[in-house]
Amino acid sequence: MTHYSGVILDVDGTLVDSNNAHAVAWVEAMAENGYKVPFDKVRPLIGMGGDKVLPETIGIQKDSEEGKHISQRRKEIFKERFLPGLRAFQGAKELLEQMRKRGLKLAVPSSADKDELKPMLDIVGAADLIEEETSSKDAKQSKPDPDVMQVTLERTGFPPNRVLMIGDTAYDIEAAKKVHVGTIAFRSGGWSNDDLAEAIAIYDGPADLLEHYDDSPLAR
Repeated sequence: MTHYSGVILDVDGTLVDSNNAHAVAWVEAMAENGYKVPFDKVRPLIGMGGDKVLPETIGIQKDSEEGKHISQRRKEIFKERFLPGLRAFQGAKELLEQMRKRGLKLAVPSSADKDELKPMLDIVGAADLIEEETSSKDAKQSKPDPDVMQVTLERTGFPPNRVLMIGDTAYDIEAAKKVHVGTIAFRSGGWSNDDLAEAIAIYDGPADLLEHYDDSPLAR
């Protein structure tokens, strides 16, 4: 029976209800620069980083001059218009506290810059609960590429079979799988059971997992 020692936690859509806000910020930033991309095209891509979103939607690279400009504008729109109103999902902080109480080391892999990641963790009240953080500066490629997951896994100090991922998208599951880490998936990010089928367990969100903690993979 596996005894887990660490948990790698996604933030957007997993701990904080922010996926729609990210999608709208991308749509508006691209529109300001002459690209009319529908929300429904962008929304399924949330969970990837800008290095994936821009090529998928308008065919430009994030590190091009235009890509940098759109990415910066997206960040400004998100931070100014949406960040102040974002809320953590019910039970998010309590779930983190329970995992720490059970002796689990918590780490966060993010495609966001550190100046975006910190406010998101503050929304959850997780600043003192997360022991390792990985941002876009620490890995070249965002999910579903494994770069950020690999760096975060190494920082936990545990082998893959001692670590679980908790995320809300198929990209989380795919990235974790590439570094041989299993995933608990949440429906809170808007993905269906079919989309999340490769997870080892699926819950509605933090409160649901917390309620069923003793029967979950985390307690094994």
